[in-house]
Amino acid sequence: MSGIKSYRELLIWQKGIRIVVLVYKLTQNFPKEEIYALTSQIKRASVSIPSNIAEGFGRQTDKSFHHFLNISRGSLNELETQLILAKELEFNLDEKIFNEIMLLIEEESKMIHSFSKKLKN
Repeated sequence: MSGIKSYRELLIWQKGIRIVVLVYKLTQNFPKEEIYALTSQIKRASVSIPSNIAEGFGRQTDKSFHHFLNISRGSLNELETQLILAKELEFNLDEKIFNEIMLLIEEESKMIHSFSKKLKN
């Protein structure tokens, strides 16, 4: 991680923040009865992505950072699954935002995987 002074410089963290912002926009129109159920789970999973990247960076060892990147990827998978459920349950989804999030999830997963491999080498 030579030359990187802050987790905020990492593209994987920046993309994670973008996912969170879009998730919050997407869930605004979800059914009110889901506010403490699937909506809450979706928001928590999205927030977990950049949060674990930041925490891993702060641990200052490649081994710890790698561990937290794996947690972040798990949260990506969790988020993707929950968004698919919301679509299948026919929640009021903005298709444009939904599709953008799904694309970002795919990109983020690949980026985290690649970054994680570099840490191990």
